[in-house]
Amino acid sequence: MNNIRIFLSLVLTILVIVWSSVQVSSQNIKPTSEVVLTSEVEWSPLNPARGDASPKAGALWGDRTGSGASGFLVKFEKGFSSPPHIHNITYRGVVISGLIHNDDPNAEDMWMPVSSFWTQPAGEAHITAAEGKANVAYIEIEEGPYLVLPTEEAFDNGERPINLDASNVIWLDASNITWIDLPRMPTSDDEPKIAFLWGKPQDGELNGTLLKLPAGFTGKIRSYGSIFRAVVIQGQPQYQILGETEIKTLEPGSYFSSKRESVHQVSSQAREESIIYVRTDGKFDIIPAQPKK
Repeated sequence: MNNIRIFLSLVLTILVIVWSSVQVSSQNIKPTSEVVLTSEVEWSPLNPARGDASPKAGALWGDRTGSGASGFLVKFEKGFSSPPHIHNITYRGVVISGLIHNDDPNAEDMWMPVSSFWTQPAGEAHITAAEGKANVAYIEIEEGPYLVLPTEEAFDNGERPINLDASNVIWLDASNITWIDLPRMPTSDDEPKIAFLWGKPQDGELNGTLLKLPAGFTGKIRSYGSIFRAVVIQGQPQYQILGETEIKTLEPGSYFSSKRESVHQVSSQAREESIIYVRTDGKFDIIPAQPKK
């Protein structure tokens, strides 16, 4: 009898220890989601060597002055035009507001509007100019630091630049993409759409896409990758972190992200669609909320 009591006492003690450990662990778990509003971005000269003549840059993720990947906003004054220069690394850009030109120093102006996409290969001489009243672009690099160098140091790394005007972006809906989770229905402007920019999401590679949410959309984005980064390009979608009550309005240039498989609750305003740039290393589903009966 005593042996049974001792055994039960040991079992009870073990259960208490395990439960206490679970409680402590759950208290230490932090949300994997991060949100950076445009109003929270801190600005500094993109090229400190040019002082006040330099465009302003604001970090969203990573550190462009360090050795890793990073993503940041760049703000140009109306009429800005850089001298011919090169970069030590390749970068990608998406226009958030205004009109941006990025090309060979002798090329004719090609003003790219909101949601246009371009790439600038490392080592290639080019200029960047802006013509809108308020000009902002999202820039990302795969390795740093981000440096501005004279054209005397130009080199050919084998890449070629891309300038994709917003009018040439090809939007696909669920009928074109098997891994978008949407009810099957006739194609219309009232459903989410995707535009592939780079990488192969179907193979689980790092990739970049544009996501268009129609006006009045309410639902979730379920990410299956190890990292999910999103930058609002157009519109003012509302965002709610799972488990929290606060709803944040994301103006263009705002950013949200998560690690590991995750779910993001988003919605578009009733009269305005939203365009979001997504960078991830896996697939993601767009899941509309079920309509109320």
